This record gives sequence, structure tokens and C-alpha cells, in this order.
Amino acid sequence: MKELEERIKRDGRVLGSEVLKVDSFLTHQVDPELMEAIGRVFADAFKREKITKVVTIEASGIAPALYTAQILGVPMVFARKSKSITMDEELLTSEVYSFTKQVTSQVSISRKFLTSEDNVLIIDDFLANGQAAKGLIELCEQAGAKVAGVGIVIEKSFQTGRALLEDEGMRVVSLARIAGFSNGQVEFAEGDA
Repeated sequence: MKELEERIKRDGRVLGSEVLKVDSFLTHQVDPELMEAIGRVFADAFKREKITKVVTIEASGIAPALYTAQILGVPMVFARKSKSITMDEELLTSEVYSFTKQVTSQVSISRKFLTSEDNVLIIDDFLANGQAAKGLIELCEQAGAKVAGVGIVIEKSFQTGRALLEDEGMRVVSLARIAGFSNGQVEFAEGDA
């Protein structure tokens, strides 16, 4: 997605050899026009899949997932990283390792929001090692839901996430694929949107 790549070039900051900071438009402050455009691309890519729910993980996946769900006309459900006192019903739970935060979190979704009738599209902000998407797939499987695919805003193609998901038979659509970082600049890979 050229618009996203241009925004990454303009406003993204490379931190070290494996981290890209995009807090000015995706992970802290959100550009709603860009998120709507992202949602349209994901909705178009998965329009034939008869999606019934869009699933993501809090917090940075919520904006692109919500726009995707709105365009598809389906609910968006997000896995929570911490259990609130209002979550007193049966929960689907999975462990997820965050590459950026270097921590493992238990994420959960109330069982009432995912069922065996659902055909799910998973949306997330980044794909690095694939653990967040894998955890969300596990939650869907616990509910008996089918996962139609995984939509990723920014993929670090030099890491193992895509291979992990594709080895499990997942269709992965990434809007910006990063081949690596060189001299503080982002190098993009070919493929996907």
C-alpha cells in the first residue's frame, strides 16, 4: 500500500536494527483517514471470505481492525491483555509474547463473543515473530471459529512471523513489508498490498 509506505518513510523512526517506531500515526496517535484507507484494503482483500468477526489484540491493532470491521459490516472483538473485574464470564485465553515489549502476556476474549459459527479475520498492527497472531488463532480455535486469514499493517519480512503463520495454513496479507533497515532507513520488500 503506497500511501502507508510513504507515511512510514516520512514519519517512521528506525530504532536499532529491528524496531520501527510509528507512534505518530498508528501505535500511539492514530490517523483516522489512513486507518480508514487501511480498513478498505483489508476489507477488499477478504471480501469473498464471508467474514463474521474481525479480531485483534489491544491496543494498537484496534484502530485498523475497527475500520476493517466497519467496512465489512461486522463486529470487531479485541483480546484483552488484562482481566477487568467486569469480565466474570467464561474466557478464552492464550499466551502471547510481544517482540517490542519483550514480555509474555495472557490475552483473553469472552467466550460469548466468538463461536463455532464465526469466520474470523485477524488484524494486527505489526508482524514480527508471529506470536500475537498465533495467540489470536488459538483463541479462535478454542471457540471452534474458523480463521479466514490474517491482515497485517506492517510486516517485518526479515523475521519469522509470516513463515510461522503460512506453515499453519494461514493466508497472510500485509500492507507494508519491510525487508530491513539500513542507515536508519526502511527498505521495503515486494509483495501483498
